[in-house]
Amino acid sequence: MAGLSFKGVAKRYGDKAPVVRALDLEVQDGEFMVLVGPSGCGKSTSLRMLAGLEEVSAGQIFIGAREVTTVPPAERGVAMVFQSYALYPHMSVAENMGFALKMAGRPKAEVAAAVLKAARSLQLEALLERKPRELSGGQRQRVAIGRAIVRQPQVFLFDEPLSNLDAALRHETRLELARLHEELGATIVYVTHDQVEAMTLGDRIAVFNEGRIEQVGAPREVYERPVNRFVAAFLGSPRINFLPAGLIHTALPAGTETVGLRPEHLNLVAAGTGLGGELALIEHLGDTSIAYVRIAGTDPQQQPLAVKLAAGQDWQRHQRVGLQWRPEHLLAFDAQGLRLEPRA
Repeated sequence: MAGLSFKGVAKRYGDKAPVVRALDLEVQDGEFMVLVGPSGCGKSTSLRMLAGLEEVSAGQIFIGAREVTTVPPAERGVAMVFQSYALYPHMSVAENMGFALKMAGRPKAEVAAAVLKAARSLQLEALLERKPRELSGGQRQRVAIGRAIVRQPQVFLFDEPLSNLDAALRHETRLELARLHEELGATIVYVTHDQVEAMTLGDRIAVFNEGRIEQVGAPREVYERPVNRFVAAFLGSPRINFLPAGLIHTALPAGTETVGLRPEHLNLVAAGTGLGGELALIEHLGDTSIAYVRIAGTDPQQQPLAVKLAAGQDWQRHQRVGLQWRPEHLLAFDAQGLRLEPRA
């Protein structure tokens, strides 16, 4: 296995604005790095440049100590798993998984052993003779992962691999990927727009926005200490609440324009206490409920504040309520959207 790095990497198509802007990122040997961000932010293009499927407009890419900026894809020591599975429909599972080794001229016995080992780790052993059309979506994705494993690459690349799966299968496959990472000790770079995948899988996450990285760090660190409003808003479901600083009767850092409060850090209390409002909607999600509160005296077009309700709380729609929070949970942002450190 090996680490990798992007040094000032950019991608531009013709005279259009860069898709990726001066990307600098270090991924350690054996690390699970997740590139996360909205559609069109440059994360998949960055992965494709790492794989050699897109030319680099500027900068350098290294895998281990070797520069691979202009090295052909087949010689980079990477294996990529795509959203679309990309399986050969006329081949069996075993043939799909062993195809790259067969094309490399490896002995049949070696190919069969590598395929069987990967199949066992992915619980595919009973499916080796089936064709892709006989498999579920989750099984097809596991075959695609197995095809990457048998190649024993230095780096595994995943491009939105769970997007075609339903919610239950996404959950199962996330667990499978986490187990495989621990078992293989592999270096993985994983692209997704799904923050749940990012937060649950990544040792670290890199949050992309408009072709650049806004923040890199451990998932909990980025969630609790976002560098700006974009990162704060992108991570978290329901999304973070933003309030004008003037509504907050708490000491705030100088220059605070907006305050962020996550739904789990707000508490509903009886009307007349805390920040007053009206309960506009309650969303019941089975294991939890989300209340949406419209703050009194604010613009009717302003998004209601989301509040995660504690178990057993009984509130009614249109009820007058109050909101309270602990000061240490406030996130202060200046006029440019940068997070301000709290007062000492």
